[in-house]
Parts: sequence; structure tokens; C-alpha cells
Amino acid sequence: MHNFLPVLALVFNAFVWGVSWWPFRQLHGAGVHPLWATALVFTLAVVGLLLARPGVFTRTRAYPALWLLALSSGLTNVAFNWAVTVGDVVRVVLLFYLMPAWSVLLAWRVLGERPTRTAVLRLVMAFAGVVLVMVPADTSLQRLVGHLSGADLLALAGGFCFALTSVTLRRLHRVPSESRMLAMFGGGALMATASACTGLLVGFVPALPAPATSWVVLALLLAAAFLLTNYALQFGAARLAAGTTALIMLSEVVFASVSSVLLAGTVLDARTVLGGSLIVSAALLATLRWPRKA
Repeated sequence: MHNFLPVLALVFNAFVWGVSWWPFRQLHGAGVHPLWATALVFTLAVVGLLLARPGVFTRTRAYPALWLLALSSGLTNVAFNWAVTVGDVVRVVLLFYLMPAWSVLLAWRVLGERPTRTAVLRLVMAFAGVVLVMVPADTSLQRLVGHLSGADLLALAGGFCFALTSVTLRRLHRVPSESRMLAMFGGGALMATASACTGLLVGFVPALPAPATSWVVLALLLAAAFLLTNYALQFGAARLAAGTTALIMLSEVVFASVSSVLLAGTVLDARTVLGGSLIVSAALLATLRWPRKA
């Protein structure tokens, strides 16, 4: 029972993020662009957090370094939510989970942690998996760019920003969790709103439609779910080993894949399965702790 609740909390977090593509697509079908949907959902989450923790805003202002966390986390959510709404869910989630590979490079550059041989192996496996997922068998390297969709690029960018978020969280581990939570939700709200407004001015993002009970209620439920998942993540991660947390979070790939097959009729071809296996295996290697020589 001591470990059951933390594990359950992390599985709940992975489940919500794994199936979040479906409510975002429902909002998109109601005329709410993914950028507006992200801005609305995360703004509601910020309001809920401020109501639950009245003094958190004042306390958060004491940590200006949280702006970097807000930026990276905000871009992560903008890219991921947009990608899973308009792209192939399984493909997007697999490309997003290139995050452990990006983390190796970022930790080397930002934290000064030189990659080990195991880390280099993870990089090779992860990028080989990306090639299998993204590049059709009959495509030459010269024609590769033509096969990259907007959702593919958003997924890759989202995974990179998520890796930057993870590295930033490690640097800010002494900051209170509620302040980090406010920075992450606030960053999502700010970056999504700024992106939606820019897209509206340029002309590739439609205006937010008139409020309707159906999609407003869905947005409220999604905001509440994201708040609960963040609490669940912090509850579980604080009570389990980091490797265990990362391993459980990989179940998001399973939830996303199964829900996509059941709800969207997605068909998984052999290259996607093989490439996904390499990406997930690389992420699994990141959860292991190898004994060091004396």
C-alpha cells in the first residue's frame, strides 16, 4: 500500500496525457483551434491553482529563474497539444518521447554531465527509431524533408522543449513545488495565448468561436484533469525512485496507442512498431542505474 498510491498516481498522470488528444480533437471539431484550446485550458488551471493556493503568486515572484521553466513548459504544451490534435497520435507521441535523447545533449551542455557509453547508445537507438517512424521505406534522404508534416515538426520541438523543462526542473529542485506548478501552467497559458493571437493576426488561426455549453464544459473538465495530473505527478515522483517514475510514465505511449487504435481507427504498420520499440527501449535504458566502478 505504501507504493501502490504513488504508482497509481503516476499511472493516472500518464493515462490523462495519453488520451488528452481526444478532448482536444473534440474542441477542434467545435471550432476551437488547439492554440485557443490550450490557452483556455491552462488559464482555467491557473485560476484554479490561485484559488486553491491564494499566496502562491506572491511566493513565486521570489524566483525569477522560473521564467525559463514557464517558457520551456509553455512551448512544450503548445507543440504537443497542437500536434496530437492535427497529426497521427501514435507517431506524434513516439516522436515526442525522443525527449530522453534530447535530455542527454542538454544535460551535457547545461549541467556539464558528459554522456556515458550507455547514453550514446540511447541516442543511437532513439534516432534510429525516429528514422524508421518518419521515413518511408522507398524514400531517399533528399526527399526526407518533403515527408515531414507540421505535426512531426511540432512533436520533435515539443519533445526537445520537454527535455529542456526536465533539465530546468532539476536545476530548480529547491523551489517549492506549487511555485513550479504555477510557472508551468502559467507558461502554458501565456505561450498558447501569444501563439494564438499571433496566428490570428497572420491569418492561420481562426478566431475563438462564441461560447457553447458543450465545449466550455469540456474545457473545464480538461483543466481540472490537468490540475489533478500535476498533483498526481508530484505526489508519485516525490515518493518513488526517479527511474521508477520514468518507467511508469512510459505507459503514456501505451495509453495513446491503444486509445488511438480504438477511437480513431489508427493502423500500426511494421516500421512504426519497430521504430517505436527502439524509441521506447532508449527511454527504458534511461530509467536504469548502472553500477559504477570503484
